[in-house]
Amino acid sequence: MRIMDTGTNISDNASPVAAQDVKPKRVPRARPAAINLTPAAVARVKALLEKRGKPSAGVRIGVKTKGCSGLSYTLEFADEKGPMDEVVQQDGVTILIDPKATLFILGTEMDYIEEKIQSGFVFKNPNEKGRCGCGESFHV
Repeated sequence: MRIMDTGTNISDNASPVAAQDVKPKRVPRARPAAINLTPAAVARVKALLEKRGKPSAGVRIGVKTKGCSGLSYTLEFADEKGPMDEVVQQDGVTILIDPKATLFILGTEMDYIEEKIQSGFVFKNPNEKGRCGCGESFHV
């Protein structure tokens, strides 16, 4: 019998696998959602989907070139999931993120506000470097 430096006893007949060769299994971390919705946004999306009157896969969020700062958020009903869409499910609502928009939207919080003069979805995006004066567009 021989004794290895690791303190593990193995016989001469056993395959010589040193303890340092065995790597512990990595436990995968839970991946954070690309976007988070506030309770007000969840309620509004649910109301819009119910009011639509036909089955939907969810609401698709994207970005397009528009406005003074360069990019603007887009929202549309999604009849089906696209092959590369990022899917976020939260509180019974499905949000599909256009693959071209994923990098611009990571970490964003989507809220819904109702004020006397205006109402709508508001995006709090940690990736934004600036917004135009009217608030319609942003740049990263």
